[in-house]
Amino acid sequence: MPGQAFVSRNIANMVPPFDQLRHTETGAVIEYAIKALKVNNILVIGHSRCGGVERLMNLPDDSDSHTYDFIDDWVKIGLPAKKKVLEENSGLPSEEQLKLCEKESVNNSLGNLLTYPYVRDAMTSGQLALRGGYYDFVNGHFEQWRAFTPAPPMPPMPQPF
Repeated sequence: MPGQAFVSRNIANMVPPFDQLRHTETGAVIEYAIKALKVNNILVIGHSRCGGVERLMNLPDDSDSHTYDFIDDWVKIGLPAKKKVLEENSGLPSEEQLKLCEKESVNNSLGNLLTYPYVRDAMTSGQLALRGGYYDFVNGHFEQWRAFTPAPPMPPMPQPF
């Protein structure tokens, strides 16, 4: 129904870390969803045959080499996902590594969401759940998982007398 879902889409469905100077459109969407709409679920969904994640996996190692003006810089948000997949699955065919990176990129975005102070506060207080999802549209499967929950803040230490 209209008004029941607030959606933001971008290349590879990546969420950048909190930064008030870069990627402000995504930051504005997250801030509005949490502070104004008071959403209680955020679902980051990746999908099979993702061109953005494929570009990430094929980025040249030379960081000064760019084929695209905007896309290459954007997909670098997923470099931690790419690094993890390559380190843990170096023996797999590139097609399998790509699929794993499509899913790990979702986890990377979920972790980046926790860098937004209002997301972390809402999660810690139990008002927000972060969820990851992956849509394999080739085989018609959808899987969903719940992200980790940050530890509540430590109570203040008693002051000595």
